[in-house]
Amino acid sequence: MPDFECATCLKSFSIPEATLAKFPGWVPKQCLQCKKSKPGAARAKPKAGGGGAGRRPSFGAAEANRTTAEVLALYSEGPDAGVFTDGAASPNPGPGGWGAVCVLDGKIVAERHGHEPHTTNNRMELKALIAGYRLVPKGVSTTVYTDSELCVNTITIWAVSWERNGWKKKGGEIKNLELVQELFDLAQGRPDIQLKWIKAHAGSRWNEYADALATAYRRDVV
Repeated sequence: MPDFECATCLKSFSIPEATLAKFPGWVPKQCLQCKKSKPGAARAKPKAGGGGAGRRPSFGAAEANRTTAEVLALYSEGPDAGVFTDGAASPNPGPGGWGAVCVLDGKIVAERHGHEPHTTNNRMELKALIAGYRLVPKGVSTTVYTDSELCVNTITIWAVSWERNGWKKKGGEIKNLELVQELFDLAQGRPDIQLKWIKAHAGSRWNEYADALATAYRRDVV
């Protein structure tokens, strides 16, 4: 099923192709859970700006489109070591990008980013993770963070049985199979690396930085 990103809770959700076919040109903006919620029940968004003395930066702005320099100036919370990855596509599917940054003691060790003219959010999340794993030198134990629960579950739970069954699953095809296989091989070869979910747009400095790398294709400045 095609995947979309909820404009309210920022999580990925799917809509059956048969449903989309009934409404040509329709691009869903909210997941069913948020659509059913009462007005005002969604997470409140702070006023634009923020980040000054005594003020928390604005969290929850999925399309903030901040540069990496702006992120570093605004955010300071969250883990200060590990590899942080993110992917983006807007609309989904549409133009997209990915980013990965390796951090040690709050300092950038290495970073990578890229983009594609037509892709999906999930493909970019997977490409970011592949790049992230490759940033970690052999023999170094660390954590790779992603805000995609789908990717974490895919690699740590589902891919194990898919591989055992000849890369087949009940109920249909495995989406982005070549990327899933590549990332799974990397993860299997690096048991010293932990793959962990981190909440998106919650003020974690290096998750926000990875987001800025992933959206760099939209700007003239990274």
